[in-house]
Order: sequence, then structure tokens, then C-alpha cells
Amino acid sequence: MATVTDDKRELVLDVHHRLYEVYGPQIRYFHDYDPMSELVSALLSHRTRNSDSGRAFNNLRTTFGTWEQVRDAPTLEVQAAISPCTWPEQKAPRLQEVLRIITRLRGELSLEFLAGMDVTEARQWLEALPGVGPKTSAAVISFSNLRGKALPVDSHHFRVAVRLGIIEEKIGEAKAHRVLEQLLPPDFTAREVFDNHQVMMRHGQKICHHFRPDCPNCILLDTCPTGKAIIEGRAAKP
Repeated sequence: MATVTDDKRELVLDVHHRLYEVYGPQIRYFHDYDPMSELVSALLSHRTRNSDSGRAFNNLRTTFGTWEQVRDAPTLEVQAAISPCTWPEQKAPRLQEVLRIITRLRGELSLEFLAGMDVTEARQWLEALPGVGPKTSAAVISFSNLRGKALPVDSHHFRVAVRLGIIEEKIGEAKAHRVLEQLLPPDFTAREVFDNHQVMMRHGQKICHHFRPDCPNCILLDTCPTGKAIIEGRAAKP
């Protein structure tokens, strides 16, 4: 008899394949940053639109040139450079703190050593840094030129998984990373794990919106309890 977990693994794989048919041709690695640069990018992106965090990241590079100069610059100058972000007054000192800690621990501002570590160990190392949680550590491993096997889960990805009944909302985004990653096929490559995040995120952005999800046009409606309930609720209204 199939267990609940087996059923969820089958659901996750089915959802992955169906969404990949829709979004797969659009998916590309969006940049080729080294892991140190990816960490900076990820820290800037917290609760910020990609376009705005991208502007802030480029401002840092243009203004300071190196991460060492960002680390050593007056905090107000760093804050001004990342002003396109939300909460630059909080992110500037936090970013500099992280850069100083890495320098102290490693003797240099580089995360290339992560390539020689097991992914779990590398993520634990990163998550010991202030302000670095599962989403950020997964982004550094997966999105950077390390191209490692780690599953980031953003708010869109989380919302789609909850509405499909894959996870419960009460576990929160932080714990969802481990749970959702463990439900993926163990033989998935790093690229397939990256693709899974991308298709779930894109579906949340384009169809499964936070407000007014477009359930009638959802390719997953037949397997989505939330979508069915929404459609039935609409149909019941005069």
C-alpha cells in the first residue's frame, strides 16, 4: 500500500512534469555569479523585487568595485548604493557584518571553498552567518556558478505547494525547503532541482496569485483541492 509520503512524491513529480511543459522552454540560469557575489545578491533580494535588488547589486559593483571595498566603506555610502532595495538602512550594516565575518573565518572574501564541501555541510556553513536562512543558502548553492543541488523556496513556490496540498501552511517557508526537497526524486540532477523551483515560482507569479488566483486557466486545477473549492464557491454565488 502506498504511504502518504509516496503519494505526495507522485504528486510532486506529476506537478513538476505538467508545469515544465508550460514553463520549461522559458527557463534559463539567469546569471553566472561566483558564490560570494550570489550571497550578496541574495541578501539584497529579501522582500525586494528582482529588478530593484538587481539595481542595488549593480550599484555596489559600480560604486565600490570589490566586495572588500564594500566591507570597508562607510555604512552610509553602502546604504545609499543599495537604496533601490527595501530596508537599505538594515541591509547595509548586515551585509558589511557578513562580509567581515567571512573575512575573519576564511582570511579572504571568497566562498569558492564551498565547491569542495557536501551540499548539506555547505548550507550549514552559510546558515551560520547572520541573516542567512534556507532560501539564501539554497540560492547560493543553486544559482551561483557552483550549480549545486539545492532547492530554494520563495513565497510563490510555497503558496503553490500549500494550495496543492503538498505541504501545510503552518510549517512555514523555512521548514518547507527541506520537506519539498525531500519529496523530489533522489535522482533529480541539480538542474532539475533548479527547474522545479522555477516552474513552481513562475506558476505562482502567473496563475496562482496571492489574491484572485486564475483557477479557471490553471493546468493543475484537476488535482488542486484549493482551486476546486474556489471554482465551486464561485459557481455557488448568484
